[in-house]
Amino acid sequence: MHKPKLRIALFTGLYAPFLTGVSVAVHQRVRWLLEQGHEVFLIHPQFNNQYPKNVGSRPMAGLEELKTFSNFTSYSFPTQPLIFYKSLPQPLSYRHWSDTQLLADFQPDIIVVEEAAQMRGLYSALLQGYGRPVGVKYAKRTKTPIISVFHTDIVAYIKYYLGNIFFNLLRPIIPYLVNQFSQEYDLNVFSSREQLVKYQKLKCYPSEYLPYQGINCEKFHPRNICHNPIPHDDRPTLLFVGRITPEKNVTQLIDAYPLIAAKIPNVHLVIVGSGPLDEEIRRRAQKFVSGITIWGESHGTELLGWFARADVFVNPSVTENFCTTTNEALASGTPVVAALAPSTSEQVSPGKNGFLAEPNNPKDFAEKVIAILENPQLKTAMSEQARPSILGYDWSACMEKFEVKLFQLVQAAKPSSRL
Repeated sequence: MHKPKLRIALFTGLYAPFLTGVSVAVHQRVRWLLEQGHEVFLIHPQFNNQYPKNVGSRPMAGLEELKTFSNFTSYSFPTQPLIFYKSLPQPLSYRHWSDTQLLADFQPDIIVVEEAAQMRGLYSALLQGYGRPVGVKYAKRTKTPIISVFHTDIVAYIKYYLGNIFFNLLRPIIPYLVNQFSQEYDLNVFSSREQLVKYQKLKCYPSEYLPYQGINCEKFHPRNICHNPIPHDDRPTLLFVGRITPEKNVTQLIDAYPLIAAKIPNVHLVIVGSGPLDEEIRRRAQKFVSGITIWGESHGTELLGWFARADVFVNPSVTENFCTTTNEALASGTPVVAALAPSTSEQVSPGKNGFLAEPNNPKDFAEKVIAILENPQLKTAMSEQARPSILGYDWSACMEKFEVKLFQLVQAAKPSSRL
């Protein structure tokens, strides 16, 4: 049966050259939709001279690749750097640009808002943000279906950045805020079943699980060991890839390192990424100058090589929502030790493709890593099971489910005129 073609307006608060898992995921999603013949209007953050120069020089796939499709159009909305993280953008207020007018000109069949909380400005407590639900005014006026895609555990982020005292003051009203925010959309989708349960308890409705968060399993593959960034280094390597921010708990890796090194003296911890905690991480790592490498950002085949080269991928964050880098490590045949958190138990099967450690417990984290490195047979078995455990989350499989959901929502909204 011939599939109908949709006109899809997709808003995102993060996109290349801003380096995040959301940016990569949005690009892959738009590219896949374009390949299916859908017409996509991408509304994304503007890069300007207010950001650090290195942000604009990243070799990331972005607009130039998408512009090769005749069914693609885009608009970059005005931004300024996020207060607490100058390398990431925050949309300027709706007084500076109109999402409603953009949609009226494009006339979409459906509207997708990726990371709607960040688009609206909740990341900056509305000090910088857009200030109202993106796309909703047009959607309600025209009865166009609109969905919100949750990438981030925004409640956990609020706790990290405000601290326990202020968070506890806010706690009683959080369900009200989540409910008011989520009800603006026809559907709120989560890539993690556990995150869905958490947010449903916080009155996030309407909401459902949708495995939209895929990775390119052909790109991330054990064969990428041919791109090994340290080919003459035979030390057992622990790898972290991600933003160097408080909620990622990277400092706990440095706390765990000496505990691991006490049992595995030649262990090598490699931290790949950048962020506001760069200086603190580098300062703390100086105590272990021969055993910890702060690599900075990595791209292309070098990054693929790191994932395949690592003996264990380590992820101490407790705020992940079906973490992309964890999946990329597994697809590369690398066992994972991750902190137990919503979604990690859906990615890591203890004893099979890795271990789950007690959250915020460097000692337990170290013990889990040691258990793998001290047992070559276990490590080999985990490596063999890592890739098969994640193949069901290849981009094509995930996007087919996403596309089906778009069709369902459009049909339900206007069955006679839309399709």
